[in-house]
Amino acid sequence: MTDGEEAPSSELLSRRHVLIGGALLAASAVAFARQPRTAKPLVKSATFEKWVPASFAEWTLEGTSGVVLPPPDSLSARLYDNLVTRVYSSPLGDVMMLVAYNNKQDGVLQVHRPEICYPTGGFTLTDTRRIPVRALGTSIPSNTFTAANRDRTEQVVYFTRLGKFYPRSWAEQRIAVVEENLAGRIPDGILFRVSLLSTNGPAAVDRLRGFIGAFARAADPSLQKLLIV
Repeated sequence: MTDGEEAPSSELLSRRHVLIGGALLAASAVAFARQPRTAKPLVKSATFEKWVPASFAEWTLEGTSGVVLPPPDSLSARLYDNLVTRVYSSPLGDVMMLVAYNNKQDGVLQVHRPEICYPTGGFTLTDTRRIPVRALGTSIPSNTFTAANRDRTEQVVYFTRLGKFYPRSWAEQRIAVVEENLAGRIPDGILFRVSLLSTNGPAAVDRLRGFIGAFARAADPSLQKLLIV
């Protein structure tokens, strides 16, 4: 071949490389733009604790001990950027509260559900029942169960929020993460759990519902926005 025949072939090859490279670059840019982004900023622990009221309505802060905690594991530091436990006292008895928050809930790291925490602590659970809980004018999909061991019987009410969803099971929780990701968001997540010592389930649930409503009204507006969407 002569030099005159080689130049056009080389030029064509270079153009093809440029076109392929440009297409790959454009595809990478689109993929990056569609990656889910964290929806909420990280909250400092000291700030989060200030959002939790010390007293409200007939409830006063009694302490922090006696609350059943999530099981420790190698992921706890990421699972619970914010974890606050409180025991509130009233003339009718004490209520134990746990609120756990993380600004990033992906497909692997998600808040533990209480059905995992209590058996780890040696409790036997009844079946979980689905109930609504009203707070700040919103009906929140929630769960309740009874946890018992040799020393105590605890009535538990809780709800979890991931992004704009209130999942009531692990399956719903995973679906919520997927739907938020498809919308371009890595959702935040919060677990709000209250309990009291009683063998009378229906009466205890009524009291805990009232507690949740009063707590939500007294909470800092920033915490209200994390609890209710």
